[in-house]
Amino acid sequence: MQDIKCPHCGKAFKIDETGYADILKQVRDGEFEQQLHERLELAEQDKRNAVELATTQVAAELKMAAATKDAEIQNLLARLDAKELAQKLAVAQALSTVEKERDGLANELAQARHDRQSASKLAEATLMNELQKAAAAKDAEIQGLRARLDAVALSQQLAISEAVGPVVKERDELKNGLERAALEKQLAEKSLKDRYETQIKDRDDAIERLRDMKARLSTKMVGETLEQHCETEFNRIRATAFPKAYFEKDNDARSGSKGDYIFRDLDAAGTEIVSIMFEMKNESDRTATKNRNEDFLKELDKDRTEKGCEYAVLVSLLEPESELYNTGIIDVFHRYPKMYVVRPQFFLPIITLLRNAALNSLKYKSELALVKAQNIDITKFETELDSFKTAFARNYDLASGHFQKAIAEIDKSIDHLQKTKDALLGTDRNLRLANDKAQDVTIKKLTRGNPTMAAKFAELKDRGPGLPE
Repeated sequence: MQDIKCPHCGKAFKIDETGYADILKQVRDGEFEQQLHERLELAEQDKRNAVELATTQVAAELKMAAATKDAEIQNLLARLDAKELAQKLAVAQALSTVEKERDGLANELAQARHDRQSASKLAEATLMNELQKAAAAKDAEIQGLRARLDAVALSQQLAISEAVGPVVKERDELKNGLERAALEKQLAEKSLKDRYETQIKDRDDAIERLRDMKARLSTKMVGETLEQHCETEFNRIRATAFPKAYFEKDNDARSGSKGDYIFRDLDAAGTEIVSIMFEMKNESDRTATKNRNEDFLKELDKDRTEKGCEYAVLVSLLEPESELYNTGIIDVFHRYPKMYVVRPQFFLPIITLLRNAALNSLKYKSELALVKAQNIDITKFETELDSFKTAFARNYDLASGHFQKAIAEIDKSIDHLQKTKDALLGTDRNLRLANDKAQDVTIKKLTRGNPTMAAKFAELKDRGPGLPE
């Protein structure tokens, strides 16, 4: 047994090894869940730092590559502009030369028309050839520049793809890892919840079994009155236990009152062994006010005397919370002679006890009659009778004490199982709250108040769709 002290009320109580191991396991499970949560948070922070560092490096490399490419493009554009200007000057010079030659040929036209025409055609052909060559050279240079520009753009796109690819891949791996961790956590929580629900169900079943046991010790009546229950119980064993007994309702009200049942048992010779006046009182019989057992004792004693019964027994369900009457068979000899108050489960045992005691008394009475017939002193008989009464009272006290102890142990078991159930329900509520908090965590909430991280995740989201919110 272990001593456990409540941290709230300071009350100490004992718990067996099994209960202590269960509580210790619950505490360890809670510490394990907390450590797992802290490690997941550290892993998440490391992943975010790695993503941020990779993003920063990639962004810096992309900026450097873009600056280099922009400078190269500007240089190429400057060279292209210079060549275009030189080509224009060459064309202008060529045109000036052609115009001079055209003027000379015009002056010579008068001299030789044929020569002029031939020279003019030759000059035009030469000029066209030169112009075509210059235009072809210019087009070729432009195509080369365009090809170089396309190659630069393609290489830049490939560099960006190569730089972003590992980051996207790492991002997808991190996302898959988070999803896998969340799934594993969900499965673990479901398994833990199922295990706790099974334990709670087992505790509930045990509590229900104990309650049923206590209910059977209290009463077996279902939908029937207390009188019908007692009559049914007696008739069930009449043929075997009381074959010559009389147990009928008391219908004689000539004196103004009557009991519920009268029990009389006879021996083989027809001599009365014992007689009992029974009164049955159920709480449901009088719902207007709550009566006490003591309210009916005087009338019961009167009925016993008028009907010539030796004993009187009140079978009662009144005062259900009374620890006194719930212990079993209670004698009220201090108020009325030979009177008992019992719960319904002791209806048959009280008949058996009184009948057996009467049989012993009957034997002593027979012996007393024989002794009197033989003029023998009855002092010894009275002593033995007193010894019998003392032994009977002692046995009764022992039986009553054992029964009370059994009832107390059952109540303790029910209370212990109920506390265990409450503790398991409290653990389930804490797990549900922890799961709700974990499900509520998002990147948006984690980056709230941190503009740098928010900007990085926004940039990653723009470059690579599929990042978690």
